[in-house]
Amino acid sequence: MKLRVAHTPDADDAFMFYAMMEGRIPLDFEVEHIIEDIESLNKRAFQENIEVTALSVHAYAYLSDRYRILSAGASVGDGYGPIVVAGDGIELEGRRIAIPGKYTSASLYLKLAVSDYEPVEMRFDRIIDAVKSGEVDAGLLIHEGQITYERHGLVKVLDLWEWWKEKTSLPMPLGVNVISRKVPEELQKKFLKAMQDSIEYALKNPDEATDYAMKYSRGMDFETTKRFAMMYVNEYTYKMPENVVKAIETLFDMAEERGILKKPPLDILF
Repeated sequence: MKLRVAHTPDADDAFMFYAMMEGRIPLDFEVEHIIEDIESLNKRAFQENIEVTALSVHAYAYLSDRYRILSAGASVGDGYGPIVVAGDGIELEGRRIAIPGKYTSASLYLKLAVSDYEPVEMRFDRIIDAVKSGEVDAGLLIHEGQITYERHGLVKVLDLWEWWKEKTSLPMPLGVNVISRKVPEELQKKFLKAMQDSIEYALKNPDEATDYAMKYSRGMDFETTKRFAMMYVNEYTYKMPENVVKAIETLFDMAEERGILKKPPLDILF
């Protein structure tokens, strides 16, 4: 069977999928490789035309009846996460803030942390320029923008990791890989094993995996790309531990309390 497998054009996703996509591990199935930004994948998941996809944890709340979470492949922040930047140290209440899509997990964390602002949706890679030009007052950064914003003369005004850590003392769940419930159970398990093997290969051969990820580095040098990739491909990525499961539950509990969404049942394939 051929599986359509989608991930984002980002160094961390490329790093973890490298061995699977480049034939470094054996596969019992064919793969059709799809690459789109995370909000596009979030929206495509509603159409159910991809068997396996990267998905924001936030988006899963609306798609739990169609997809299962894979215990391998999660992007989890621990000591870092999405940030809000501006040209100077402004207050965020009532401001126009660029967000990288309404279904992104970063946007959910921002909703929980800041009660009153005007969200302006745009592609994640436009946000820094939008802040610099004054199109928006501030911008919510994901991906490599979290470690490159200072090169653009911007300052951090809110660290959502620090906010989350203070509230929960848990790691910060951001993205997951999910698999369609239409895929037979046996094949779901085969894919999960292949995902774990691909992640393990990358972690054991980080320079080789980084060479591949460089095509998605968007101007970062090799060492910065490797650093970024290994921020989000870590011990949580190979197999989701109990504290990450608890963190996802806690995030959904907080969002339901605020009336943002209805907490979904968690179905994680281990």
